Amino acid sequence: MVSVNNVSLLFGSFVLLDEVSFLITRQERIGLTGRNGAGKSTLMKIIAGLQDPTSGSVERPRELTIGYLEQQMKISDTTTVLEEALKAFTELRSLEEEINHLTRELTERTDYETENYHNLIDRLHTAGERHSILGGSDYVATTGQTLTGLGFSAKDFNRPTRELSGGWRMRVELAKILLRKPDLILLDEPTNHLDIESIIWLETFLETYPGAVILVSHDRTFLDNVTRRTVEISLGKIYDYRVPYTKYTVLRRERREQQTAAYRNQQKMIDDTEKFIERFRYKPTKAVQVQSKIKQLKKLDRIEIEDEDTTAMNIRFSPAPRSGTVVVEADEASKRYGSHLVLDKISMKIERGEKVAFVGRNGEGKTTLARMILGQIDFEGIVKRGHNVSVGYFAQNQDELLNDEMTVFETVDRIAVGDIRTRLRDILGAFLFHGEDIDKKVKVLSGGERSRLAIVQLLLEPYNLLLLDEPTNHLDIRSKEILKQALIKYDGTLIVVSHDRDFLDGLVNKVFEFRHRKIRTHLGGIAEFLRARKIESLRELEKKSPGATKKTSGTEKKGQVHADIPPPVKEVRATPEAKPALSYNEKKETERVFRRLQKRVTETEAAITATEAEIAAMDAKLASGDAAVVSDPAFYSAYEETKQRLDSLMQQWEEAHGEMEGFTAEYMNNNDTV
Repeated sequence: MVSVNNVSLLFGSFVLLDEVSFLITRQERIGLTGRNGAGKSTLMKIIAGLQDPTSGSVERPRELTIGYLEQQMKISDTTTVLEEALKAFTELRSLEEEINHLTRELTERTDYETENYHNLIDRLHTAGERHSILGGSDYVATTGQTLTGLGFSAKDFNRPTRELSGGWRMRVELAKILLRKPDLILLDEPTNHLDIESIIWLETFLETYPGAVILVSHDRTFLDNVTRRTVEISLGKIYDYRVPYTKYTVLRRERREQQTAAYRNQQKMIDDTEKFIERFRYKPTKAVQVQSKIKQLKKLDRIEIEDEDTTAMNIRFSPAPRSGTVVVEADEASKRYGSHLVLDKISMKIERGEKVAFVGRNGEGKTTLARMILGQIDFEGIVKRGHNVSVGYFAQNQDELLNDEMTVFETVDRIAVGDIRTRLRDILGAFLFHGEDIDKKVKVLSGGERSRLAIVQLLLEPYNLLLLDEPTNHLDIRSKEILKQALIKYDGTLIVVSHDRDFLDGLVNKVFEFRHRKIRTHLGGIAEFLRARKIESLRELEKKSPGATKKTSGTEKKGQVHADIPPPVKEVRATPEAKPALSYNEKKETERVFRRLQKRVTETEAAITATEAEIAAMDAKLASGDAAVVSDPAFYSAYEETKQRLDSLMQQWEEAHGEMEGFTAEYMNNNDTV
């Protein structure tokens, strides 16, 4: 489909790409990887036709369509979210204007038998056929579904795009690309500004997309789930692996070992040859051999290998001063924003040396609790830090808090004290600030570079509690591994808010799950938590309950939505150790309580079934493509309210069913009539 032929790109004497060649076929899923500055974004621009190579060519079929999402976008904010997204359908909307114009003209004319009139009918028929082929009957509904999948709510559809942040503006551009359905999609860091639910939606979309996809991403799981081929750029050359990212890392390690062995052998040969030349250069009897050796070295195709920064393995956080045994404790703590209750009477305890993760879907209160621990916001109840606790905090917007006018080196130099000052260049190098990079002003750094610099700051001060809120959002894969290894060796207490399963695996030993305004404690690492929750990925926590989108029977609903609730007690026989039998009045009271609990469960299940039917009816209206429905903000508001009502009913069902099961387990063995 697209052929990249011997493409080279030079900046002065610097060779960024050196005779790169590879083929992109239909329905390919390619992950483009390499160091920062290796030329990934540049190669995508060349493929998209936005930049010309110094030499070589890119061959594309004339009818090929390409959608390209770049990291830095040039955008105009003169319309609403929905209208901007609908710009993806330029031809469709032009056809609609033509159809409306032709229809008006036909209704106004009376020369029914003229050739001109029949030509208008033919044009209207042709435009209508083309409009139907391009999906004109449901494109507005498809646009709404795509925007919803990328995290927009119905009330955002009529919001002016000038009010959006850069991240949300990027989502609109991504929606436009996906709606155009080009033959080739080029996505440069598409997950940087997406929440987990939107990433899941995008993964599902790309997995079944009929065209080809090329991705640049630092999200290992995203790459593994979407791509089937990995192209690495290293020292201007490319290395093509027909495997996803994780398998590529194994094959790359093997290739590098082979390259290193070949490089050492060649360096030994060069050294031996140069010694021979130097030894016999001025001996007439060896003149022929010397000249032969000199020519041999000139013709030699020298092996190059990319330097690996091994200093990363030696990076450590400053030793943590000793704190009290209890580092953080919460008791009956609640937080409201107006009438919205975020956390409801939560209690938890974190002790010295523990490494814990806060997990749960967006909006469940993870960042809110972090700010409560820091004392940045008011709340009800008790949240307190222990004796001698000093907190190092990495906020989600930490990179925005740096001084833009300082250089990279000045930023860390003003913080560092003691012996660590002598290692500042090594530490910056481990976080990929090499050579002249340390003299760059902060204002010219990319988002990822700013995040890395903010993390370096945490390395320099002796904190005994690190509270990191989504620290990996802008970090590339290698930087995340460097940070993870440093945190594993950290001897203080760690709280990390993250959805990155690979980052948390092997790092934390306790998980606090935020769910329905409460906190549940799971002992053990992230793998144990995943097994306990019977989910394949932390990102499953971001999804709605299966019952919210799929109608099931009462038995199936309990098994699917509430896998952590024990199954109903089928039979409990009295044992010699059982409590004394209940009296007649006690049995009657027990039966009454049980019937009340059972009725509550039954009524809640009936309400769930009715609400699911409402949602199914609304889904059918959306699928119909009725423009009056899909463009009506009130419809979307009602749709969101109905889904929220279903979530609330699901929570009520869980509480009622859990209460009934607990009651049954406690009293069944003493009351055969229940």
